[in-house]
Amino acid sequence: MRISGSVILSAFVIRNSPWAINAARFLSSSIQSASFTRASISPKLPHLVMAKPIVEMEIEKVTMELPDTKTIRLKWPDGYNPDFKTGQFITLYWPDTPSYKRAYSLSSCALDRGFFETTVKRDGKMGTRIVDWAKPGDKMFVIPPTGRFLPVYEPNKHLICVAGGSGVTPFRAFVREATKRKLETKVTILYSVRTTNDIIFNEEFHQLQLQNSQFNFFVTCTRLHPQDPWTGRRGRITAEWVKEHIHDLSNTVFYACGPNELVEFAEHLVLAEMKVPKEQIKTEKWG
Repeated sequence: MRISGSVILSAFVIRNSPWAINAARFLSSSIQSASFTRASISPKLPHLVMAKPIVEMEIEKVTMELPDTKTIRLKWPDGYNPDFKTGQFITLYWPDTPSYKRAYSLSSCALDRGFFETTVKRDGKMGTRIVDWAKPGDKMFVIPPTGRFLPVYEPNKHLICVAGGSGVTPFRAFVREATKRKLETKVTILYSVRTTNDIIFNEEFHQLQLQNSQFNFFVTCTRLHPQDPWTGRRGRITAEWVKEHIHDLSNTVFYACGPNELVEFAEHLVLAEMKVPKEQIKTEKWG
C-alpha cells in the first residue's frame, strides 16, 4: 500500500559496508530531490536530521495477488540485519529514476527475516511500473522502515482494523506476527472491497484464521451485482457494523488504513461519536 505525504529523506553510507557502496552513487541526487516539510526539522536539533541508510536490494520473488496488485519480495543483502517494527513502511525508488520515490506499507512482519515484502496496487507511475514490469532479479533502492502505525500486542487488547482496498496490507503483517508468536491479543479485520474479486490475501487470511483463534476476518462488498452468489455482508463499513465487534471499549485499539474517506469515517466514529481517547486510534491514509 502506498503512503501519502512527503517522505523526509536523509542518508549516509557506512564506510566499507558491502550493501551501501552502490547507494553512494545516488546519495547526492537523492538528497537534492527530497521533499521536506516544516515538521521535518527538529527545533532542538536544527542542524541534524536522523539518518537512514539507502540500501540496494534485489527483487527475489513477485506474486500477483490480483490482476492489478502485486507483492514484491526484496532480498536483504549480505550483512544487512535491520531493526524495525511490524506496521512500518519502506520507501522505494528505481536506480534509473532516483528522484521519483514512493512509500509503501510492509506486508511482511518484523519476524520475517532476510527480506521485505510490500504489496502494491497499480496506481500512478511507481505502482504501474511495479505491477506491470517488476520481476525477479530487478534492483531497487530502499530507504529502511519507519513509521508509527504499530500494533499494540498486549494480552487483554483487541485490535479492530478497518481497511479499504490495498489498505489491508499492513494488517497482514499484524496478523502474521501475532500468529507466529501465538499471542493472546485479539485481532479483527473489517475489510471493504468493491467485489469479491478485489479481496487481497483472501486465502491467506482464511488460513490464518484456522491457525489463530484470536483472529477474525470479515469482508463487506460495496459494488456486487444483485444476482451475485456472495452470501457475506454487502454495503459500506458502518458505525453499527464496527460496534458489533466491540466487547470492551477501554481495551480496544482502532486502526484504519485506506482511502481518505474511510479513514476519516473511522476517526469520526471513534473520536467524536464514541468519545474514545485519541491514543486508542491509529490511522494511515493513502489519498
